[in-house]
Parts: sequence; structure tokens; C-alpha cells
Amino acid sequence: MNFRKVLFSACLLLLACTTVSAEALKIGLNYPQTGRYKDQGLQQRLGAFLAVDEINKAGGVMGQPLELVIRNTRGEPARGAKNTAELIDREGVKMVFGGVSSAVAIASGKAAKERDRIYFGTLTYSNATTGSEGHSHMFREPYNAWMTAKALSKYLSANHADEKYFYITADYTWGWSVEESVRKFSETENPDAHPGVKTPFPRALISDFREALKKAEESDAKVLMMVLFGDDMVRALNVAYEMGITEKMQIVVPNLTLGMARQVGPTIMEGIVGGSPWVWNAPYELNYPRGKEFVEAFSKRYEMRPSTAAASAYSIVYQFKDAVERAGTTNTRQLIGALEGHRYTFLKDEQYWREFDHQNVQTVYVVKVKPRNTIVADEYSSDYFSIIDSMPGDEAAQTREEWEARRREAGKPLTL
Repeated sequence: MNFRKVLFSACLLLLACTTVSAEALKIGLNYPQTGRYKDQGLQQRLGAFLAVDEINKAGGVMGQPLELVIRNTRGEPARGAKNTAELIDREGVKMVFGGVSSAVAIASGKAAKERDRIYFGTLTYSNATTGSEGHSHMFREPYNAWMTAKALSKYLSANHADEKYFYITADYTWGWSVEESVRKFSETENPDAHPGVKTPFPRALISDFREALKKAEESDAKVLMMVLFGDDMVRALNVAYEMGITEKMQIVVPNLTLGMARQVGPTIMEGIVGGSPWVWNAPYELNYPRGKEFVEAFSKRYEMRPSTAAASAYSIVYQFKDAVERAGTTNTRQLIGALEGHRYTFLKDEQYWREFDHQNVQTVYVVKVKPRNTIVADEYSSDYFSIIDSMPGDEAAQTREEWEARRREAGKPLTL
């Protein structure tokens, strides 16, 4: 009888231990399921789910399975902040990531900090995200506008020196940030010599783009800088093609993604130049084995090539796992310490989380869209980008002094 009691007690203890060890470690993905940036949001979701499934199949994070909890930002900053609060307060997530609009990421990051959680920016390019609005709990995985502009301007200076530029810019944080940075490094800061217009955000109409493009055409500029993203870029490029502008001007889209290119299509996209922190063919051309594994797993699972947004979300989940395991805890303060200054090689060459601003410093690529027949020859009709130039992350990123100058201008402390 005593043996049975001991056996029964042992079984209960084993069951309790198993239950505790199998308790899910929740992380929150805050992304646009609807709105102008929904395609980039979907790519984040697909990349994140792939990472979670792979990690769980390999045993989870310190024995705990990951659970991905998702929320729709709708591309709205207030909604992003509310979602973040709900993910932490109600769902108990240990970190939040996501965002496409920088305004959404900034608002969401502040809500995370108030609750002592890390927020990883997944697709946020405004300088402000890790600059004037940066803080201890915000980590940005992709590059920023400054880095894009510096790399792009190097290419443009070599190939379009002394030509007139025209800027069409989305009228919000990201657009202002990119235009300011590109003008600085391309030496086109004089608005009289290099004019431009702002288009409404987030509710620009086709008529807004048509009017802006008409002004661009009338300016006789040779380089058209389209500082637009997501569906706005897609619609504007379709109008530009209808007006014949793609044949008259070199169109530059500072932040190009595969999803945007696919939406526009290979005929219209051909010859367009842009910047990117990652493209799916880079691991093959530059021999990054882990990047190839990701591309092949993603392509097989979803029957499409991964975009920058998918790669960013996928990387963040793995970086969180790595930080937890190196810190031995999910305590936010210790995770911040584990991330700061950490160098790693994952989907591309070496990257690191810079300690003073939490910007991920990495190689920046300048890409040009290939001819239509090359694009469609790919198994998934997605071989869009030729890598035509690149810049090392340390060369592209702001220096500490430049970052501090921006913080002073914004009245912010010089440390996070």
C-alpha cells in the first residue's frame, strides 16, 4: 500500500514538473493585417511563425515552447500602442516585436517600455526610432534612413552626378526622415534646384500621386526619388508607368521590398533602384549558409520567396531566443544587457546590436530590378534584385557624435 502511495505521489510530481516545463513562453507580434502596409505585415507573420515552429521542434527556449500571440495594428500608432499594452498586460508576453510604419513602432515601443518589456522594431526605417525617440527598451533589427541614404547616395553620386532630383515623399515621420537623409548625402538639399512634394499619409488618393507625378514630369528632373512605401509605392509606380515617366527618369525607391516589387510586377519594376538590408538571393550570391536554409525553408513552406520583412521577423525571434539562453532568464534588464554589443552571423554577414542606441549595424545593399525574363525564370517568379553596390554597416551608420547631436536637437538625454 505504501508503495502505491509513493508511486502515486511520484506520478503527481512528475506530472507537475512536466506541466511547468511545458508552459509556453509567449511573445507578441504587433503588425498590420489590414491597411496600406498589409503585405509587409503578412510577411512578418509568415517569417515569425516559421521561426517559432523551428525553435519548438528543436526543444523550445530553455525547455519552454514559444507561443506567438498576434495583434493587428491596422497601421495606426494608437492601435499599436494599445495592442502592445494588451499583449503584455493580458497575455503576459515576454517581448513584443513588429511594426511597418515607424510612427506605429515608436508608439508601440513606448508602451512596451512603460511595462518593462523589450520592443524589437521589425520594419521601421525612420531615424527617430533609435534616434531622437530611441530608449532603453527599443531595439531596431533593420537599418535606418540614414544608413539607406548613405549607401544609395554613394551609388547615385557615381552614376547620376550633377543631375536634377525630384522628391515625392509620404508626409509622415518615415518619409521626412528618408528625404532629409537622402538630400544630405546626395548633396541635393537645395529645394529650388531639387524640388519635391509631399503626399498625404495614410490616406493618399490616386489623384494625389497623379498630381505629384505631373509636377515631377514638368520639373525636367532626371532622378525621381519616390519616398513611398507599401501600397502607396505600388499605386504611384503604376501611375508613373501609365504616364510614361518610368521611361524618362531614373526612379529610385529608397526602401525596396520583394512584396512591393511583386505587387507592381516585373514589367513596371524593371530598372528601378533602391536600398535593402536583405534580399533572398544574397545568401546564394555571397555564400551565407544559414541564410540559404531560411530561404529554402520559407519557400518550401509558403511557396513564395521571403521578403525583407519576413527575414527581419524571423531573425528577431531567433535573437530573442539567443538572448534568453545567454542571459539564462527572461528578465528584461538582463536581456537588454545580453543584447547590447552582441555580435552574430545569421542570415547574412556579421551584424551587431550597438550599445549606445540599440541600432542593428549591418551591411546595406543597393539593388536594381532585373529584366522581366530573368525575374520570371525563378521558380517563384521572384528573382527581382541585382545587388549593384553595398556599404559596411559601420560606414553607413551614424557615429556616436552624430547621434548625440540629433538627441540634443530633440532635447533628449545623451544616453538611453
